[in-house]
Amino acid sequence: MKTPLFTGSAVALCTPFTEDGVDFPKLARLIDFQVENGTEAIVICGTTGESATQSTEEHIQTMDFCIRHVAGRVKVIAGTGSNDTRASLSLSKEAEKSGADALLMVTPYYNRPTQHGLIAHYTYIADRVKLPILLYNVPIRTGVSFTADTYKILSAHPQIIGTKEASGDFSLIAKTMDLCGEDFHIYSGNDDQTVPMMALGAKGLISVAANIIPREMADMCQAALAEDFKRATEFQLKYTKLFAALYLETNPIPIKTALNLVGLEAGNLRLPLCNMLPENLEKLKQTMTATGLSLR
Repeated sequence: MKTPLFTGSAVALCTPFTEDGVDFPKLARLIDFQVENGTEAIVICGTTGESATQSTEEHIQTMDFCIRHVAGRVKVIAGTGSNDTRASLSLSKEAEKSGADALLMVTPYYNRPTQHGLIAHYTYIADRVKLPILLYNVPIRTGVSFTADTYKILSAHPQIIGTKEASGDFSLIAKTMDLCGEDFHIYSGNDDQTVPMMALGAKGLISVAANIIPREMADMCQAALAEDFKRATEFQLKYTKLFAALYLETNPIPIKTALNLVGLEAGNLRLPLCNMLPENLEKLKQTMTATGLSLR
């Protein structure tokens, strides 16, 4: 039986940028904030980290810095997915050299591979790395989704231990759990669906909202893991409006804006992502204040 990489709440961490690179002192502060507030794992260079607009050199430097700064305090999961299999393998090898605990690999985007293509892509990489791999299913962004049968085939590989599921398809999730059993660990990729997914058997969450409310997301997951679903549901419902507000515009525009609003400096967005529309910014501020967050 494969051991879960973590149980509880992980954060899909934002990347603070300067005008011409990564702001590593600010990144260090964001990492420390997570570690100090109950986050079980940090996902670096994922979607929320704006990896799509990082150069390969920046991507490697950011992974390496995060791993060194965390220094074993929590797990570090490196985002190394790509729509180019060889590029994904190369990044995965770099993460391995830097000392990452695991890899997170989104389905190849834009190419829209078939299910056979997905199996070939992940098997090719998994055969050539030593780190555990979490798949990442987010079809609204990539244009392709795993099927439960594909999950079943990939779960047989010793390096592939689970998936971040952000499809919102509970039928797919339930069928995957039934087919794969305890050898394949599912994590919620949607803050607003975490408690029902954990009621089905998900091991935790890879969270956007944890960037600003890490302790609350950790407590929600721990309640669900303890099967205290009444308490877990209270958390889920309390932050429902905040979860929605963090998707008023494309992620990570709102969450990076929210970090700056609460004084956790996350820097600017990189084009083609841009500042929020004034009306959406006002809605975000109102929701954050109503949730109990103090704005600077």
